[in-house]
Amino acid sequence: MKTEDIALFHRIVETGSLVEAADILNLPKSTLSRRLQALEEELNVKLFHRQSRAMTLTASGSHFYDKTTAMLATLEQTLSELSGEESEVTGHLRIMIFPVPELMHITHAIFEFMDLNPELTVEIIISSEPQDMIRNNIDIAFMLEDAFNENEMVARHIFTERVHFFASPEYLSRVGRPVTPEELPAHNSILFRYPNGRIFNEVPFGKDRILSVKGNLCVNSLATCLEATLMGRGISMMPLPFAKEYIDNGELEMLFEEIEPYEGKCFLVYPSRRFISLASQRFIDFMMDTLARCLKNGNCGEEIRIRGPIKPML
Repeated sequence: MKTEDIALFHRIVETGSLVEAADILNLPKSTLSRRLQALEEELNVKLFHRQSRAMTLTASGSHFYDKTTAMLATLEQTLSELSGEESEVTGHLRIMIFPVPELMHITHAIFEFMDLNPELTVEIIISSEPQDMIRNNIDIAFMLEDAFNENEMVARHIFTERVHFFASPEYLSRVGRPVTPEELPAHNSILFRYPNGRIFNEVPFGKDRILSVKGNLCVNSLATCLEATLMGRGISMMPLPFAKEYIDNGELEMLFEEIEPYEGKCFLVYPSRRFISLASQRFIDFMMDTLARCLKNGNCGEEIRIRGPIKPML
């Protein structure tokens, strides 16, 4: 019995569909179906109730899934221990990154990890939309603290971003500049919706105050939020690195500079109820070490040159 076939069985369970699993794994549906059938014949049990559009586990299939989840996790850990820290890893990693200011730092670190492990293939998914990591076969994600369910994820803190209030000179000349906290709720705020569905309209002001703000525009993209702020649509809250270039050239102004800013946290997360592959284990260790050195040396804030068409997406 091949452990690879058991892993394929897990992907079918987690997507709930042979077609979806084949698409995510980039395998022909016929290949996946054949290997699943061979696994069932070897076990001499029926693992799925097959329906026209979905597949549901039989009692035996559910039992096999539960037992083999721990088994695969133990196997991956054992392989990691036997192979040693310097050995090359193989396989495929699907990595999702929320469009945070450190996006390019994270991307460059991924490229470095790939260079150290040339047999590894990687897929990078940039998304501010909610994603079911298990169903979509996402191994690792870099997400903001309010963007994931802590009960379903293992989360490791990697960055802290200071979030400030910003507005364009055009907006301030038209509407007026808020001077006190009490004035802010009367202004038009550009609202932000997190991937978990929550709208960020109860905003922290300083260390010990929460303000309720409102506005006629809600976005789920920091790039769109920045563009709306530049066009005078309202007051926004964004990490300083997103706005710094426009503060420097006068296109934006920072508000309430004397107030200690809210600190948003970014985490490296992975599903808690799924076995972690050897490639994922090594990647997590590499990223935590790389980012720790970056923060210790104080060069995480250095500008990384962005090449090609990705820049407008940030």
